[in-house]
Amino acid sequence: MRFRKREEKLQDVDMSPLIDMVFILLIFFMVSTTFVKDMKLDLDRPSASSASKASSKVIRIYIDKIGDIYVDQQPVKVWAIQGKMRDLLRMSTAKSVLVVTDESVQAQRLIDVIDQCRSAGAKDVAVATNREV
Repeated sequence: MRFRKREEKLQDVDMSPLIDMVFILLIFFMVSTTFVKDMKLDLDRPSASSASKASSKVIRIYIDKIGDIYVDQQPVKVWAIQGKMRDLLRMSTAKSVLVVTDESVQAQRLIDVIDQCRSAGAKDVAVATNREV
């Protein structure tokens, strides 16, 4: 009996189908993904000569030109600010609030927002301004 040695062939794995599938999945996720836009309000902030830089840890409240109020990038009514701020201040280490407002906003609207923030337990409430040159 004669035994033959088998010649072992090295088999190559064809990577082209795998690469095709990766590109198809990439295209699928690119098309199906929704992108979240940051809140960009066009505000003309008031100016002040005593302006200083605010901490990045403060909670920010935005009041736009028409008087709409935004907390945590969601529109909020004046009467609901206190509840929303209590939740945010409970999770925050710094108990500070920065109100970013347009210079055309009525003073009463700004005072209402500041009062609601202080009632919620904020220690420091400041208004964002531009530094005068």
